[in-house]
Amino acid sequence: MDNTLIDSPVGVMAVLVAVVSFWFWLEKKTHWKIFDYLPPLIFIYATPVVLSNTGLIPYQSAAYDFLRQYGLPIFICLMLIKVDVIGAVRIMGKGVFVMLIGTVGVVLGGVIAYALGQAIVTPEGFVLKFPLPEDSWKAFGTLAGSWIGGTGNMTAAHAALDGSGQDMTMAAAADQMVYLIWLPLLLGSRAFAEKFNRWMRVPADRLELMDQAAAAHKDSEQAPSMIHLLYLALIALSFTWISLELSQVLPPVVVGGATVISASTWLILLVTTLALVASATPARKLPAAHPIAMAIIYVYVARIGATMDLSNASLETMGAFVLMAYVWIFIHGIFILAGAWLFRVDVHTLAIASAANIGGAASAPIVAAHHRESLVPASILMAMIGYALGNYLAILTGRLGQLLFS
Repeated sequence: MDNTLIDSPVGVMAVLVAVVSFWFWLEKKTHWKIFDYLPPLIFIYATPVVLSNTGLIPYQSAAYDFLRQYGLPIFICLMLIKVDVIGAVRIMGKGVFVMLIGTVGVVLGGVIAYALGQAIVTPEGFVLKFPLPEDSWKAFGTLAGSWIGGTGNMTAAHAALDGSGQDMTMAAAADQMVYLIWLPLLLGSRAFAEKFNRWMRVPADRLELMDQAAAAHKDSEQAPSMIHLLYLALIALSFTWISLELSQVLPPVVVGGATVISASTWLILLVTTLALVASATPARKLPAAHPIAMAIIYVYVARIGATMDLSNASLETMGAFVLMAYVWIFIHGIFILAGAWLFRVDVHTLAIASAANIGGAASAPIVAAHHRESLVPASILMAMIGYALGNYLAILTGRLGQLLFS
């Protein structure tokens, strides 16, 4: 639409922040059951879609460009400097490796699901074409970001792969459709703990040792002071500036005629690497990084929704993508079970490891609290490892699909 009610960049930004604020306020105020199944993220994405498609806000705005160029890398810096790999390994032990095997399942499962979504040969020899466009590898890479890390990785992968609004729509819809099935399975697995642990040959003292390690791990965070916030701003702005400058001079990487590392990809890879290096320094102890990061990323999710043109949407494509997502999660499940068998871990660890992948920091503590409350801090640490890997591996997932099957 050419004429919009609000077209000023600051006005558009105010609308996006208002949308995010409203849905979190409504969840906290009402505690409606619907939010147990459809978290605020879905409404934060969908509301700007309606607003832009009805002419209240534009599809294109300087506010959107600012969020993409500066907001996203700043978020990545603030999110990743809090990663504590050593803490997670100390508590969960081999459970971390089970999570990593599940992560491999996400990468390979995404590539396989994308290949199946391109063409399926029936026993009669007919080729069944799903209504998935050839560049839907961008949507698969976007969803891989969520399933390896979380919402932040999903948005970072979407930007790095130059995804469209439809790619994010497909990824967000499939994420929630699978989540509605997968989360109850992870929660319900506790009922089979004794039989499962015997089947997996879990050592008798494993649970006790995990509880002891969790009790010894203390991770309290003080209230931030002005100087803390200045340090965080300095780190985030400096890393963003360095990454932006380098992404403009580093050459694109082309394989087989396809660009696999563009300037957008370089930006995400560079800022991710710098932030992870900083997480091994005292910068990791700076308070308030995580809540600031999450506030930024939810506004960024609203920004993606605002750029979605419903006139180009396809329900057939959406349905085909969701179907392939269920195939994908089945492959992840096989890998996570194989990891549990290999490392002889208990069902509680398995469920938390999968939740740390598929649900991220939002779901892992829920699963941990249901299975074994002492492991809630460790579940958050495991999810942070997913954050650390998510940008790299989500980009890899999308690009593998592009190179192998496009």
